Amino acid sequence: MKPQVYHVDAFTPHPFRGNSAGVVLHADGLSEAQMQLIARELRHSETAFLLTSDDSDVRIRYFTPTVEVPICGHATVAAHYVRASVLGLGNTTVWQTSLAGRHRVDIHAEDNGYRISLEQGTPTFEPPLEGPTRAAIIAALHLTEDDILPGLPLQIASTGHSKVMIPLKPEVDLDALSPDLSALIAISQHIGCNGFFPFQIRPGENATDGRMFSPAIGIVEDPVTGNANGPMGAWLVHHNLMAHDGKILHVQGHQGRALGRDGIVEVTVAIQDNQPQKVTITGAAVILFHAEWAIDFN
Repeated sequence: MKPQVYHVDAFTPHPFRGNSAGVVLHADGLSEAQMQLIARELRHSETAFLLTSDDSDVRIRYFTPTVEVPICGHATVAAHYVRASVLGLGNTTVWQTSLAGRHRVDIHAEDNGYRISLEQGTPTFEPPLEGPTRAAIIAALHLTEDDILPGLPLQIASTGHSKVMIPLKPEVDLDALSPDLSALIAISQHIGCNGFFPFQIRPGENATDGRMFSPAIGIVEDPVTGNANGPMGAWLVHHNLMAHDGKILHVQGHQGRALGRDGIVEVTVAIQDNQPQKVTITGAAVILFHAEWAIDFN
């Protein structure tokens, strides 16, 4: 069967909002080079290629327009939304394998579609970025030290695909950020992390607003990012920045407003001994269109 290509908006139930992803079903016959060419042609921040798996329900490979990445939150939501829709799934649990490992995905059937929950990897935190590196990140975002929440580090956090957490004061104009992309690329090469996630905590709410810049892998700005909001939730628990009951923290991660593509990542952090143990992200999606691949690569 020829590959089937879908255009999906994830982390939103509304067309032309959230984060768009390409989803390619029946991708087993494609080579890695062909997958990269298709991702480049589709020009989504990520395209997910669904393949058969020996140890899971599905194997997924993720490509930006320029490089393969271990995993991608919004493309995972998009991929499982498409798969559930095509197979007519009800409420169920499936397992997927990717370069980031084997992960549980819960499918929640609703009247007008699905909500997809992805269990991310174990939260990890690298040592704080200090001195000239911290100063370079702040300067690349055209911010000052006074814009950063006091007493907090700039720190790489990960639940499978690492991002730099950059906590901003609520009064900073997040939508006005216009970073020096060349500087961010140089910093990425220095620190070994490609994503920069400046965010703010909404006063009095279990909610945040963020933006994610990743120019080193061909993504100037990602509209709504599961692999930024997920580790952010873990990071909030790690630094005791949001009240919780000692077992679970629920956070709504808002993103995409500056691009006119508002979306929400629902983040659930399981907690033990006041530290994050497991992160799950949940989101809606909508299929805009799909097509059969028309050309023969041979």
